[in-house]
Amino acid sequence: MKTLNELTKEELIELENSCWMTHDGMWFYSCLNNFGIETTNMLNKSAIRGLAPFEIERTKKAIGFEKDKLESFEDFKAYFTMAKTLFIPPFMNATMSFPRQNVLHWSFEPNKCFAYKGMRRLGIIDYYECGVIFRIECWLDYFGIKYTTVPKIDKCLMHTHGECAGDIEMFFP
Repeated sequence: MKTLNELTKEELIELENSCWMTHDGMWFYSCLNNFGIETTNMLNKSAIRGLAPFEIERTKKAIGFEKDKLESFEDFKAYFTMAKTLFIPPFMNATMSFPRQNVLHWSFEPNKCFAYKGMRRLGIIDYYECGVIFRIECWLDYFGIKYTTVPKIDKCLMHTHGECAGDIEMFFP
């Protein structure tokens, strides 16, 4: 048996994220069974938006990131590069990159997005409103960054378009 000191940073991040995502999935499933998909989608997005300030402030404190406002794309890249390591683990099958100035590009491996697989298993993929990219949009909202997401996401892109990929273009003063 390993001690905590013997676990690698990556193993700890994977463990914490796996437990968190299982909680998230069970919460979603419980809401779905009690309230239906429309209310569950609304509650899910409300919870994601409410979580953003806590995630950001706790992360900033843990890494010593002292800026209250991200004033440039370089500020965003510095914060996001660290945050994605903590909050977008490998099992999510997502790639995040910066292909050009002021643009964050995302893509999920075909048919491997964790949310897509879970919602498909539950049989509600036709009605699920994606919260994955919405979470990043909530981070941007919290930081006060103006942005445009293309394509605009409501339902699951993997389901409706056969792939989930796009760009978030940010506008800094």
